[in-house]
Amino acid sequence: MKNILIPTDFSENSWNAILYALSFFKKMRCNFYVLHVSPYNEMIGRAPFHETKDTILENITHTDHEHMQLLLKKIQKLPLNPKHRFFTLNEYVFFIDAIRKQVEDKEIDFIVMGTKGASGLKEKTIGSNTGDVITKVKCPVLVIPEKAKYTKPKEIAFPTDYNLLYKSRILNTITSVLSINSAALRILHIAKKEQELTDLQKKNKSFLDDYLEDDIEHSFHFLSNPNIEEAVQCFVESRNIDMITMIAKNLNFFQRILFHPIVEKISYHTDVPFLVLHE
Repeated sequence: MKNILIPTDFSENSWNAILYALSFFKKMRCNFYVLHVSPYNEMIGRAPFHETKDTILENITHTDHEHMQLLLKKIQKLPLNPKHRFFTLNEYVFFIDAIRKQVEDKEIDFIVMGTKGASGLKEKTIGSNTGDVITKVKCPVLVIPEKAKYTKPKEIAFPTDYNLLYKSRILNTITSVLSINSAALRILHIAKKEQELTDLQKKNKSFLDDYLEDDIEHSFHFLSNPNIEEAVQCFVESRNIDMITMIAKNLNFFQRILFHPIVEKISYHTDVPFLVLHE
């Protein structure tokens, strides 16, 4: 049984994430927890002077309940797996506090979040809430960009610089996702120029190869490019990559790929799902 948390703000992006999650976990027995977090403190700050906090909370609660019931009815109209169960949650605390609480209380295995790509060069490619969850919550996060449509993942890219020895728990999650989808793992090393790996990098690469062995189809790739984002984009296009998985530990490498502002010809932010894992 998998426990899946799906935060929603009732937008098209969050609906897209729900659709993706239902398809991605289609063959598994799952509890889906659909969570809406109301910006309670913001609404208090904007509320008319004569309204009390209790009145504001009552109004918010009523509205959220109506929206959540409509969302649940919309989900129930889909061709659902009878092994899927749905629960709705409303929280009125800070967003990250609400996510952490549910991850702990419900023993969440995956968080699935929709995100809207940037429309201008100065905007972040990942929304602030999604970015906060990725960096501040120790739980696997499946990030679904606005244009991502579910297709069964056949090729999953794993960008790495081989400077970290990944723990078994991390690799177990990756191999589980690969096995569920009968997918192949394409391990991508990017560097400014081609040069021999250090002893540490060789050791970590060898460990990764031994761990995957023959049970998981995998291959190792190298691209020389001073621009990491361009290299990832090139790899995604050339291999028809369906998903990118990364470990949120080597922050410089990780953030450059996931959080860098959109530049020309970089589209993987808007149409390729990211699976972000934590040690």
